[in-house]
Amino acid sequence: MSDGATLAGLIARSGGAGRRIATADRTLQLDELAATTGLGDNLARLAGGSIILLTRGPLDAAAALIELDGLARRIVLCPPDFDVRHLAPVARDAEATAIVHAGVARPPETPGVALIAPYGSREAKTVAPNAPAPRTEWVLMTSGTTGAPKMVVHTLATLTSAIVPAPPQEWATFYDIRRYGGLQIFLRALAGSGSLTLRGDEGTIEDFLMRCGEAGVTHISGTPSHWRRVLMSQGAQQFDPRYVRLSGEIADGAVLTALAARYPRAGVAHAYASTEAGVGFSVDDGLPGFPASWLEAPPGSVAMRVVEDSLRLRSPGAALRYLGENPPELRDEDGFVDTGDLVERRAERYHFVGRGNGIINIGGAKVHPEEVEAVINMQAGVRASLVKARRNPITGALVAADVVVDAGVAADDALRAAIIAACRQKLAPHKAPALVRFVPALAMTAGGKLARHG
Repeated sequence: MSDGATLAGLIARSGGAGRRIATADRTLQLDELAATTGLGDNLARLAGGSIILLTRGPLDAAAALIELDGLARRIVLCPPDFDVRHLAPVARDAEATAIVHAGVARPPETPGVALIAPYGSREAKTVAPNAPAPRTEWVLMTSGTTGAPKMVVHTLATLTSAIVPAPPQEWATFYDIRRYGGLQIFLRALAGSGSLTLRGDEGTIEDFLMRCGEAGVTHISGTPSHWRRVLMSQGAQQFDPRYVRLSGEIADGAVLTALAARYPRAGVAHAYASTEAGVGFSVDDGLPGFPASWLEAPPGSVAMRVVEDSLRLRSPGAALRYLGENPPELRDEDGFVDTGDLVERRAERYHFVGRGNGIINIGGAKVHPEEVEAVINMQAGVRASLVKARRNPITGALVAADVVVDAGVAADDALRAAIIAACRQKLAPHKAPALVRFVPALAMTAGGKLARHG
């Protein structure tokens, strides 16, 4: 896509008639957006500004993004769990001139922000905005940070660099579109010719999957944690997709095999991407990890290298920079972004083993929780697991595992012993869990990943 493209332009080129973005209780018709606004008389005042977008629901965020892209100089997209206590430093670093809000309490007065504008019900446009910005910066917030969030600058061109023309697709996603993973699916849907079904705030996976079936969803994305919950749900048979996409966490062999069995007509792929590095690659051969040959000849336009076991990418979809005072360098001298995800070569394939900041220290020896989880999840009767450290006065920590079993499977001492034995057989002795606890479910973050901290 060219730098001059806008979201409204994407919709116009592919046609908006009959297409929609839908949650359980609301629907946004794409062909109604061109002649209407949710900003009222504030539309002209927002032209050329740096705007913080703070919404409760994804549909207001979607409509506002379509309206503001190409109008605003910068859009700061707040995730659904954004803490308004961080509003002042975010506004300072983004040089914000306005806050657009919907479905939330009116944000507090913030230094430097001249306009706080509600995004309301749509009405015919009566005020023409000033000349549009030549290119809108999109600012996303990274997850997993403490204190004020780290902000990453993209453009629509970087965000859509991996999107290519495709046959008609009806998309759905478990992700929220205000985070990178969900935003990618939102943009794919707009660039295509179909509609988009979002989970929104509805409570059950069953309801969402039923809506996916009713909407004729063909393509759907989520984290491996999302998909493990699907596989445990009666709603898994509510629809029959043609493409199942996993991203955001390590996709182990157990979940890939189970999804292929559950949806035999679907292509199952796991994609690698990050807010900073952009879209890296997609693996569709049904195996965890990726071919080692991709370091020399990667598919597409993304270059890859491994430095001190950490995967680095050089991609046209990478962010431009960090935003704020004294920001860290995003790229190394060769233009590569350090993803912080550690990989290990096994024969002719690289496998993801975890995050560099997620290592458990057992008496000085390193344990990657995801590596242990991959072994546990392959055990018959296990649906999901979470490995973490448990304090120990001698070694400092022990490896402990919370395990969710399949329906009808006895969570007993025999299964516990089998799990520990499998880990001892396939892993170094210090990596095998000393404690195994059976739990009904595993906590997830707002982004759909396993809650590993707290």
